[in-house]
Formats: sequence, structure tokens, C-alpha cells
Amino acid sequence: MAKGTTWVGMDAHKKSVQVAVLRPGAREPEEFEVANREGDLRRFARKLVREAQGGEVRCCYEAGPCGFALRRQLEAAAPVVCEVIAPSLIPIRPGSRVKTDRRDARKLARLYRAGELTAIHVLSESEEAVRDLTRCREDAKEDLRRARHRLEKMLLRRGRIYTDGRMWTQRHLLWLRSVRWEDAADQVVFADYMRAIELLADRIAALDAQIQTCAGEPLYSEPVGWLRCFYGIDTVTALTILAELGDVRRFQKPTDLMGFVGIVPSERTSGDSQRRGALTKTGNAHIRRVLVEAAWHYRHRPTIGPTLRRRRAGQPGWAITIADRAHARLHKRFWALLARGKPQNKVVVAVARELVGFLWCVLHEGAARSTENRKKAA
Repeated sequence: MAKGTTWVGMDAHKKSVQVAVLRPGAREPEEFEVANREGDLRRFARKLVREAQGGEVRCCYEAGPCGFALRRQLEAAAPVVCEVIAPSLIPIRPGSRVKTDRRDARKLARLYRAGELTAIHVLSESEEAVRDLTRCREDAKEDLRRARHRLEKMLLRRGRIYTDGRMWTQRHLLWLRSVRWEDAADQVVFADYMRAIELLADRIAALDAQIQTCAGEPLYSEPVGWLRCFYGIDTVTALTILAELGDVRRFQKPTDLMGFVGIVPSERTSGDSQRRGALTKTGNAHIRRVLVEAAWHYRHRPTIGPTLRRRRAGQPGWAITIADRAHARLHKRFWALLARGKPQNKVVVAVARELVGFLWCVLHEGAARSTENRKKAA
């Protein structure tokens, strides 16, 4: 513990923040409540610095729906360090059955002083805006899926079944527009469902256009280009990965990134007994989803089609080489696991896990080369 450090644990909510302050050398924390308003938080931060009398002030709170706003407000108001803690990595006493805001704040302050908490990576405001953009598109896609399901079930209930190919193709949409109903109420319901689908499709198209714009910004243009060299990864998937990861250099090994994504098996080992279970799924669900979607593409043989060739145009050779190596290995891995009788869904997740290793490799290699080029230019 640093001498003269004031440790502050906070349990943040929409209207208030419960605070526990451990002064240097104190055994019991000082507890009080602060309104979650910018002015009150500014005065609170300045009071902590003033009472520390030149010592360091370190604050923490759990990541949650309040986001990073509290951290930014405190650090902008006074010279304090504020960290956002990963909730799933906070130690829990097995026998503890009482949970209150005061206890949570007190617990955070004590564990923070003991060095038992794990801080998460905090995005800048511009990075957070891009992340919210990709998540907004994900929400719109989910809304579109639900809207389509509602229309499909209505048609199924009324015996209107499309049998001329795959659904939601251009031919299927033409067929839908030709459907007519004798009952006026049925026509109103059908038209409302169709209008909802069309509005959501327009929303997604607008979000895609904005994502294309963000992918061309200096912060993302190069890494998006590297990731687009991979089979099954285009602009939306690439920007989703980058926006959720932040700085990839904080992951020292590929296995660290695999654990962050949550596609490593759980394990319970004791003595000579070793048991591995289902996926942990404790990491970033947004990256996990797009990686599993991309992994399905590796069931196809390693060929370079016109679309992939266009994506690779102008990209560095080292990135294309890594992507080709990934395609060859993952395709072989996909069919080898299927031949061993593994369920297809498990095979896809296994391929996605190995794909993470190749993505880690290309992003680290690209970051190292960019740093080296900047040094040479300077």
C-alpha cells in the first residue's frame, strides 16, 4: 500500500453514490452518500483531494449501467485516480448473505486497498461512441429478426406458406407485396408488420453507412483493413471487434484474448481430478457473437473469390499471409472435428477460438509495425 494514499470505494446508482473512504492508516472507513449530479461529484472530488493533504486519492466503482461518466467527472474535477472494476472478478465470501449499498462500498474500499480488484479498460468518449454505434446496429438486427418472425407466424397461422425458395430474398419480398387479404383487419395487421420490417431495414442501412464512415477514420482504417483480409470478416464485423476490444496490446497472449471473449472451457480441477465443462461465457458477448458468425465461413474450402480479392486490395502482404494461414488451418480443423463426431455447434466455437489467436496475431503485428514506422518517421 502506498503511504499516504486515500482509498475510496463507491457503489454507484442513477440518483446517488454510496461512498466508503479509507484514510491513511485507518481501519474503518468513513461512510456517506453523494448525489449523482455533476456539481455534487465535483465538490466531492475536491473535498477528497483537500482532506488528503497532498496524498494520493484513488477511487473505484463497479462497471455497470452508469458507464464511465462517473470516472470522467471525478478525474476532470480534481487530481484523483478513478478505476472501473470488473464485477465478475470481485472476490465473494461464500458465507455472506447480506448485500447493501453500504456494504458494497465498504467492501470495494478494503479490497481496493489490498490490491484484490481488477480494473477494466476504459474507452475514450470517441471510442465509446463507435462501440455504441455497432451495438445499436446489433439491436436493430435483433429487432428486424423479431419483426420478421411475427410476420412469418401470422402467415403460417393463415396458411400462406412461401414454397418458392429461401425466405427474405428479393423474390420472397415480391411475393409478400403481392399478398392480399379479404378481411380489412387482416390487411391492416399485415401492412403494419410489413411497414415495421421496411423501417428496420432502412435503419440498418443508415447505420451501415455510418459504420463505413467510422471505419475510414484514422484510428480504425488500418486495423479494419487488416481484419478484412480474413475470410468471413467484413467492415461491420471488423469494427465491432475493434470497438469492443479497445487497445489490443493489453492482451499479452492469445489465450488472454480468448478468455476475454469467453470462449474458453470452464474447469474444475482438484487433486488428480480434472474436469472441463461448458464455455465460461464470462467475457464480451458482442465479440463472441460476431466471431462465431465468422467461424461458420471456414467450412468452405480456401479459395479467393472476387469479394475477398477486393477487400484485400492495397493491404500489406504480411496481413494477407496470416489470413491465408488462418483459412487453411481453420478449414482443416472444421472438417477434422466433424469427422471425429463432434456436434457442429461445438466445432464452430472451437474454430472461433482458434480464429481469435490469428486475429490477436495480426493486430499485434500491425500495432508493432505502426509503432516502428512512426519512430522512423520521427
